[in-house]
Amino acid sequence: MRKLGWTTAITSGILIGLAACSPQPMDNPMQWQTLNGEAPLVIAHRGASGLRPEHTLEGYALAVAQGADVIEPDLVMTSDGFLIVRHDRYLSTSTNISDLPEFAGRRRVSDGRDDWWAEDLTLDEIQTLRARQPFNGRSLEFDDQFSIPTFEDVLDLAAAHGVRTEPEVKSPGVLTASGLDPMPELIRILRERGLDHAEAPTAIQCFEPDFLARLNEHIDTPLLMLVFSMQELDPEVDFMTPTVSLHDLATFADGVGPDKALLIDSDGHDTGFVSRAHALGLSVHPWTFRDDQPVADGANIEDELQRIYRLGVDGVFTDFPETAIRVRDEMQAE
Repeated sequence: MRKLGWTTAITSGILIGLAACSPQPMDNPMQWQTLNGEAPLVIAHRGASGLRPEHTLEGYALAVAQGADVIEPDLVMTSDGFLIVRHDRYLSTSTNISDLPEFAGRRRVSDGRDDWWAEDLTLDEIQTLRARQPFNGRSLEFDDQFSIPTFEDVLDLAAAHGVRTEPEVKSPGVLTASGLDPMPELIRILRERGLDHAEAPTAIQCFEPDFLARLNEHIDTPLLMLVFSMQELDPEVDFMTPTVSLHDLATFADGVGPDKALLIDSDGHDTGFVSRAHALGLSVHPWTFRDDQPVADGANIEDELQRIYRLGVDGVFTDFPETAIRVRDEMQAE
């Protein structure tokens, strides 16, 4: 079992979880059922990405101004080995690269997609691009204004504002197979900044258990395993990434980032996922809560957040941090 630094120690987390389940007098303050008994973290998913182009310093800064506890950069690599912040390796949907004639001949097909790819461009080339809003229906007012930051740029911003980070390493298996293993550069940055220990104000996320297990051998930074619904509930399904059980991932990770559908079923009922994870000492950070997308069973975003918070999740990924903070604060004030 790994050491836990992101939320609390395993034994104390279980005791707190059990205490929080006990009946409480109605005049007591809010009893959070998180591992550490504190209010859940609000994690700005790709920054305040509902209001600004995702993964920009401006989007992260807005999230911090709104009160987010954590900012979440997704990491891909450039051809010269730098970690930059993009959700996808391909660049057509989140940047203006298609409008720049100097890149017209750089398209290629990868994974069945004809596009421009971050790993084909140098950092200098990436920094000539500008970010765009990739989600339909969201404001395009800030398109083509903001540059593409590096991972270190985001860490600088987080340090300056005293917030945590929760970076996700994207497609490390694909990158490693192409000769661009992101792990050495990730470890270098974490070590140079003193973020390679169990109490570091960061946690590394990934959907690939092999990558996290390998990373666990080199650093003590908290690790968070991301899981889709079919990964956890149906081991026979050949899905996007390898199947991994909660029990297995607890041997190399400190927490789990589940698809929110794993926590509450289509009728709005608790599946027991949070309690099972907490019993293993795993923090739970579900994704993704969005004001502009309908909830599966017809609930509004405020109701959805309330019931997720009441399950005892330790944090939530959201594109709209202000809403998640407001709902959390209203519950705290009850």
